[in-house]
Amino acid sequence: MGTSLKKFLKIFVPIAVGLFLVWYSYNSTTPEERQQIINYISNASPFWVTVSVILGILSHISRAVRWNYLLEPMGYRPKIINNIFIVLISYFANLGIPRSGEILRATALTTYEKVPFEKGFGTIVTERVIDLLMLLLVIVITLLLQTDIILAFLEEKGVNLIGAFGILLVGIVGLFVATAVIRKSKSGFAKKLKAFLNGLLDGVLSVFKMKRKWAFIFHTFFIWAAYIGMFWVIKHTVTETISLSLSELLVAFVGGAFAMSTTNGGIGLYPIAVSAALGIFGISSVSGDAFGWIMWIAQTLMVVVFGTISFIVLPLLNRNR
Repeated sequence: MGTSLKKFLKIFVPIAVGLFLVWYSYNSTTPEERQQIINYISNASPFWVTVSVILGILSHISRAVRWNYLLEPMGYRPKIINNIFIVLISYFANLGIPRSGEILRATALTTYEKVPFEKGFGTIVTERVIDLLMLLLVIVITLLLQTDIILAFLEEKGVNLIGAFGILLVGIVGLFVATAVIRKSKSGFAKKLKAFLNGLLDGVLSVFKMKRKWAFIFHTFFIWAAYIGMFWVIKHTVTETISLSLSELLVAFVGGAFAMSTTNGGIGLYPIAVSAALGIFGISSVSGDAFGWIMWIAQTLMVVVFGTISFIVLPLLNRNR
């Protein structure tokens, strides 16, 4: 398979899947239900949608500030404004090709701040690991608050938790074995790969060398508080969801987070996942779909608008770099 075809498929397949899910979501509702959902979206409170967007922007700014705490131990301190634009560009890129934003982010940091690609990418990997740990923390808190309801729902759907954990364990063991094999190999490719991995590891381990650990921890919790906050305020845009508690909304938040991580920007799947999670608490599919679409549209438009602005402004601010 040619390189061009592979690149085309990487772009086309996720978008095609997302569009199929949009089509499926559209056709799984009656004309009356679709009209209700459209009415909810068109009449959504501009105030609460704006609050959600502001919280999203603040989370990106906080992420840009926190990024410097990982780069400082390696002797780099990029301009915060550059970091903000690069972060926004990376989220915009992820709407087209999943995970491409991380590559673009490290590349832009190399271009405008002269940070070696592997070191910058290492700090981004560190961020993703920390994001995963924070998501796991949210999942644990959600499970503790809604244990009976979640377990009953998973059992009803036939989800085998032991099997899922088993697959995860096999994957982790396989990763360690592959790393050991690469370290022992003396081939030219292995040497290049080891050099890259060492630079990557340098970026990852920067978290243990930073001076401002408490500031880093503060921004980490602030970012995730903003994520939850921008989700929570949207409940005020749909009549049926106003009475939901924070612990109930966390279940939908987790469902939406998984949808975002498995598709490019959650297109199509995000509203379905959020609606299914809200359905556990008796929220109708119409209200659940409306909630998911309002949240997705608001945040996607934010990323598109500010990501586009960042694409234009970043090179202009760094014309001599």
